[in-house]
Amino acid sequence: MVTLEKIREDMKRRLELDKELHMVDVHADTIDEALADAAVQLDTKVSNLQYEVVEKGSDGFLGMGKKPWFLKIYQNPDTLKKATKLASDGLNIDEDEETIAQNSSRDGLFYVRHFSSDIVIKVIPPQGNGLPIDIKDVMAELHRSDTLELDESLVRKYVKNGTDGQYNVVGSYKHVAAGDVLVSVDCTKDEMKGSIIVAAPSMSGADASPELIIRALKSQSVIDECIDINKINEFVDNPIYNIPFEVAAAIPPVDGRDAYLSYNFETDPKKLKAQVSEDGSINYKQWNQIQNVIAGQPLATKIRPERGKGGKTIFGRYLEAKNGKDMQVVLGANVSLDRDGVTVKADIDGEVMLVNGKITVEPVKFLDAVNVKTGDIKFIGTVIIKGSVEDGYSVEATNIEVNGIVDKSQLIATGNIIVRQGIFGKGEGYIRAGKSLWAKFINDTKVEVEENIIVNDSIVNSNVTAMKNIILRGKKAQIIGGHLMATEEICARKVGSPGGGTETILEAGVDPRAKNRLITLQKKQTDVSREYENNELDIQNLEQQKKLRKRLPQEKEDKLTNLKRRNKLIAEESEAMAKEIDKIQEHLRELKAVGKVKVEDIVYAGVKVYVRDVLDEVKMDVKGVTFYYDKSFIKRGEYEPPAYKIEDPDGYTTN
Repeated sequence: MVTLEKIREDMKRRLELDKELHMVDVHADTIDEALADAAVQLDTKVSNLQYEVVEKGSDGFLGMGKKPWFLKIYQNPDTLKKATKLASDGLNIDEDEETIAQNSSRDGLFYVRHFSSDIVIKVIPPQGNGLPIDIKDVMAELHRSDTLELDESLVRKYVKNGTDGQYNVVGSYKHVAAGDVLVSVDCTKDEMKGSIIVAAPSMSGADASPELIIRALKSQSVIDECIDINKINEFVDNPIYNIPFEVAAAIPPVDGRDAYLSYNFETDPKKLKAQVSEDGSINYKQWNQIQNVIAGQPLATKIRPERGKGGKTIFGRYLEAKNGKDMQVVLGANVSLDRDGVTVKADIDGEVMLVNGKITVEPVKFLDAVNVKTGDIKFIGTVIIKGSVEDGYSVEATNIEVNGIVDKSQLIATGNIIVRQGIFGKGEGYIRAGKSLWAKFINDTKVEVEENIIVNDSIVNSNVTAMKNIILRGKKAQIIGGHLMATEEICARKVGSPGGGTETILEAGVDPRAKNRLITLQKKQTDVSREYENNELDIQNLEQQKKLRKRLPQEKEDKLTNLKRRNKLIAEESEAMAKEIDKIQEHLRELKAVGKVKVEDIVYAGVKVYVRDVLDEVKMDVKGVTFYYDKSFIKRGEYEPPAYKIEDPDGYTTN
């Protein structure tokens, strides 16, 4: 029962809250703009605000007679009370933290409404650490002077368990139809939005139910697809009277997407970054600035245009959408469209890039130098370097041309390599070419090529192998120190040095790769044979001990087992190596290339010349000589010019 004392207490509590309220008067074109303005002035969120309409605004007609909204806006007393309590406790909570807390914890909510002649209730249970619903508060709202019947046990059940978001009947009241809410519908002239304006019910009148609002909308020809049931439920839960509330919206047309190219490579060079290792460190030698592709590789796909999807106004009038525009794929150099008409593919190996908006594959990469600015280079094509390759960097490509010096670095090409100035390997440089190598000089470097090596000046203290010819030409054309191997010919003006201070070994008429493999196998065979013999001695010693003592300690027994197992593996490895050695030796014996070493000027004493594995160690200086193989012997004859016709690569000059 509501007593005078209870009313007095409620009024006193409300007065205390009102004293703490800070209200601002706001004029704005729309309610949303007014709330945003007030949120700034009151230093809170829009969701924490409540307002009263002092004067209703109007859009006017064609901009004439426009009238702003006039609202009195204040913070929700509940949020204000919460903020005050936190401040008194020395705490502060920002907007984001509060939002997270609200999402994880929420107080219980209940709504009491009067639909037709029924009393209905909607209960949302608390969430997380939210406060539960007080049954007394619910009963206080349900017990009105016009209440006829109320099922309190059902109410308690719903308060405890919730109503699954629905309004459920819990009683009846004395309904006076004249006091019902009045629902009017206001639709914009462009038929894009529909709002309801609801007049508040009087005592014993019915509240606005979802069904009532929907009937009102349909009576104005608003179609079902455009009615927002969530907005309607929001209004029913928290009605705003005498103010337009949007509950229907047109289905806007969706224009079709234009055709576009979906690229399979990074089109913005600035986004290409250095390689990052597993520990997070950056390898500044691997900048990954080159995007390599091979012939036939898909580079991009044209995504066809989409058809637009039409919309509807709230009255069902069709809203036309634009179809996406098609596009013509403009191709750059060395690319083409596949047979499907939409896939752009590479015609050649090289670097893919956008040139003036066109997909292009460049077969040649031009660089000023290879250093810390470029990092290591890997390119499926020809790399032309204007300057030098600095210490510690590598270049891997199809063909490589260096106009400067190659320092202690690594060049690997599947085709030709040209070094216009020369190579300073410093004992660690490495050059490998799938075809031929041209260089001014080679110094202290390991070189392996599949065809010919043509040097203009000298080869000094280098380990050089060629599957065809090694030819030095020019004024010096000198070989000093190192080990050179060629299948066909080695040609130079001078070989060795006066006094023979540096060992110089030349081998011709052999397969360098097979010869090197033979040397490796023979060394390994010697090593494993020595290990086998040592193991045999240990095995014999352990077996003798076992024979005398009848048994061995477990540790020695395990050792004996392991030694026998190891020697069995060595025997198998030795047998396989012996077969491979025999095969290589047979290959070297049957090699068709006769092999010659040709020296135009002088061979200094101390030089060792092998032709088909037969040694001729030069004891005294000799001039104008050709070393050749004849009937199992190495012989010397008059100097012969190189049999190989030297051809320079394009643009290469001997100077």
